[in-house]
Amino acid sequence: MILTLLSLLFFGSFFSFVGSITPSMLNMTALKISLENGKEAANKYAFGVAGVVIPQVIIAVVLTNYIAENPTILKTLEKAGIVIFLLLSYYFYNESKKGKIKVEITKSKMKNSFIVGITLSALNMFAIPFFCGVIVFLDVFNLFSFDIYPIIFFTIGSFIGSFYILFLYGKFAKIIQKKTGKLTKDINLILAILTGFVAVFTLLKFVV
Repeated sequence: MILTLLSLLFFGSFFSFVGSITPSMLNMTALKISLENGKEAANKYAFGVAGVVIPQVIIAVVLTNYIAENPTILKTLEKAGIVIFLLLSYYFYNESKKGKIKVEITKSKMKNSFIVGITLSALNMFAIPFFCGVIVFLDVFNLFSFDIYPIIFFTIGSFIGSFYILFLYGKFAKIIQKKTGKLTKDINLILAILTGFVAVFTLLKFVV
């Protein structure tokens, strides 16, 4: 039993970490906050994002079987995500026209990065379908149980993985910026492109 719980803790951490390791709206925002407001603000942001992952995982667990029988729910979430990400893309594009990131003069710009993390994570309509897919994958190989304790450990693991990847983006923000050069000097434009791409990709799924 203990081995099973620890394995679910690992799987929750692993999949949530790997699922966010590539550039996305959430981790690029962590990078942006770290550059503008410092690592402490980035960590608060990471806690906000990871905190919302908890109810998202629980909802995914509850709805997995039902979604499998009623795929229209998943389509509704994705359609809502199209509108939200288009609006976010427009917002970040407008922000990108205001100028490049200047860390030295924007240290006190963001008052509550924790709330920003909660808000953006709550707007991430793909989190629940993602965790549903992970749960289905694990269940196929008899690695997941819908009992209370396995769910708790899987949820805790998902929280840890989500927080840790954002923590790393915040911690090594300046290194990432140097490695990527000019590209990351306009983070808002990157966010606009990423959110726009997600919206278009989702829309194509319904058209094609």
